[in-house]
Amino acid sequence: MASQHPLPQPKSVLRGHHAQVHAAAFVRDNQRLASGDAEGYVVLWDLTIVRPRAVWRAHTNAILGIASWGADKIITHGRDNQLVIWKLAEEDEASLSTTLPLDPSPTPRPQPWILYILPVNTMNFCSFGFCPAGADGTADELLIAVPNTLASESVDIYHFPSQKRLHTVASSPKGEKTGMVMSLVLCRVKGFLTLVTGYENGLAMVTQQSEPGDNNNNNGSSSWDVSYRAQAHGQPVLSLDVSPRQDFFYTSGADANVVRHPIPRPQALPMSSGGPETPITTPPPPESHLPRREASKPPQQPASLLSAALAAAPKTAPIPQKQGSVVEVRTQPTKVVNTKHSGQQGLKVRSDGKIFATAGWDSKIRVYSAKTMQELAVLKWHQVGCYAIAFANLDHLSPPTEEDKQNSDGSSALDSDKSTATKAVVPKLVDVTVKDRRIKQAKETHWLAAGSKDGKISLWDIY
Repeated sequence: MASQHPLPQPKSVLRGHHAQVHAAAFVRDNQRLASGDAEGYVVLWDLTIVRPRAVWRAHTNAILGIASWGADKIITHGRDNQLVIWKLAEEDEASLSTTLPLDPSPTPRPQPWILYILPVNTMNFCSFGFCPAGADGTADELLIAVPNTLASESVDIYHFPSQKRLHTVASSPKGEKTGMVMSLVLCRVKGFLTLVTGYENGLAMVTQQSEPGDNNNNNGSSSWDVSYRAQAHGQPVLSLDVSPRQDFFYTSGADANVVRHPIPRPQALPMSSGGPETPITTPPPPESHLPRREASKPPQQPASLLSAALAAAPKTAPIPQKQGSVVEVRTQPTKVVNTKHSGQQGLKVRSDGKIFATAGWDSKIRVYSAKTMQELAVLKWHQVGCYAIAFANLDHLSPPTEEDKQNSDGSSALDSDKSTATKAVVPKLVDVTVKDRRIKQAKETHWLAAGSKDGKISLWDIY
């Protein structure tokens, strides 16, 4: 009997890459989709008309990662040992070629203006991670994390636009062999710079900077503490991503496991207090209570020189403040699911934190619930393996707050000014153009893009 629920089909299929698609990212409020392939080409697709707006060869080898920095910059990371930041505003698109990589071009395609080129190590097949440089979240300055040039198990963090290397974060202070870094994410958790990494031996780890604040002029002197490490994969970690609330991260690997890991809250106490610092999760030793109890009593003459020396010892030799940043290392993931399907990569969490998706070597895109880790959908259209996943950003579609819905007297804001709202809405419905409708659809559709070995990108409207 035929199924009552037909198989889902993509809304659109973008055909144009000659080689397999390795990276994809939505940019400019979801109006553009940037895709990169194994031959180094980048295509900037206009989702309002589903056509290319800019095509150029960004690298001489495969592209590992692609992202946007603000509204006018594109970051590409290639296997030609270069990370390049391009200036590409909407008005710059007209000067670039729209001839797709699949079509021969009699002349070389022009490139956008190059702002920065950073020599990097690409032996790992690991894409870059990034976050704003300032704790205030402004995008004027950026921090970019890439595998270390000499030690493939370590990570370098650079500041842009200065291109200065601020930190080198080792995989293990004991020199444990973890293999190469396979995937990484750089973010801020409660103001603390946090690096999440997945390794060749299946290890996943969270490393946090010991002190919060800006890193623009950091000289690299601050230490880094491992707050979580667990080996829930038997084979290399292929991809990972952090939830929007930054309380969990998810990993997928060459094995069949999909794992949810905790991101511990930073445990370092503020360094402004005068007393000895202790970790939040570690109770102070009994000796540390003695000086406080003694200090609360009226001053007394010590009974002997020995007791006077013992009473004065904590005051003259306090616990070093460096110990205040010591953290308890967690070692247990919150959930491990054996999906029975090995080789899932390109894992991405949607901006609302409700679902995440993976690209499978078996050509299927799998969508999971971020809360229950249950498989919600299997999207089947490509005939060969998939490598890249990208979600449209839904932050601007968040529901209105109660303050927006209610006036001070508790009545609805729309009902309180119904006539004004009606007059404002009717002209907009009449005057809206086809272009405006297309832009609105591109911005508000719950897009999921999947790049495949066949050079095609499928666009799905899901959940």
